[in-house]
Amino acid sequence: MSTSPEVVASDSPTVRSPLWFSLQVVIQTFFLFWLGYRATGYKRLEQEQGALILANHQSFLDPLVVGLPFRRPISFLARDSLFCIPLIGWLLKNTHVMPINQQAASTTSLRDTIRRLHAGWLVGIFPEGTRSPTGDLGELKPGFAAIIRRAKLPVYPVGISGAYQALPMGGWFLKPARVRVVFGEPLTVEILEQYASRDQEAALVELVRSRIAACCEAADVWRTTGTPPPLVVIQDSVDRLGAAR
Repeated sequence: MSTSPEVVASDSPTVRSPLWFSLQVVIQTFFLFWLGYRATGYKRLEQEQGALILANHQSFLDPLVVGLPFRRPISFLARDSLFCIPLIGWLLKNTHVMPINQQAASTTSLRDTIRRLHAGWLVGIFPEGTRSPTGDLGELKPGFAAIIRRAKLPVYPVGISGAYQALPMGGWFLKPARVRVVFGEPLTVEILEQYASRDQEAALVELVRSRIAACCEAADVWRTTGTPPPLVVIQDSVDRLGAAR
C-alpha cells in the first residue's frame, strides 16, 4: 500500500473542501428522495479529533453514504489507479481522498495515513478491500490492524444496508432502493490496547469484523422494517441538509 502525498489535499480536517460541500448538498437532496437515505450514530464523531472509520463495502456509493451526514470531511483511501481516470481522478483529489496501491505494501503509506489521523482527520477504510459481490459482509483484509496499533485512536464500525440493492457490482444504473447507515459505538483506545501485539492481530480483525457485522444487522433491520436502531437519537437527513446550507 503506497500513497502519493502530493495529490492529497492539505486542507483542514474539520472544514470541507468547496467541491465536497457543493456535491454534498446536491447528492444528499437526491439520495434523500431517490434512496430514502438515512444515517444514525454519526453525531458521536462530530467532536472527535482523529478517528478511524471502518465500514462494509457494498457499492461505489459507500463513500458517499458514509460521508454525507457530516459537517467535517472524511479522508477515504482509494485505489491509486482511480486517480488516473479523467474527471474521476480530479474529483478524488479534491474531495479529501488518499490514493493507495493495493498491490504493494509500504511503510510510507502507513506513516502517511497515521500522520493524517494524528492531524485530526477522520480516515475511512473499507477493510474488505473490494465491493461485496453479494452485498454480504466478507472477510476483512488485515492491513488496517497496523494502522490501529500505531495510531492509538478510536475506531468506529459502520454498517451500510441497501447500497448493494441500489448499485451492485457490475450495475450501471442507480435503482430506487432504501439505504440505511448505522455508525456503531467506538472501539476505544483502552479496548484496542488489549490487542496491541502482532500475535493478537487475528483477534483484532475478528473483533472489528464482529462490530461491523452488528452495525450491518442493525442497518438491515432498519431498512426492512422501518424501525431505527434502539437507544440512538435519529436526526433526519432533512434537518442535516438545512444545517449544512
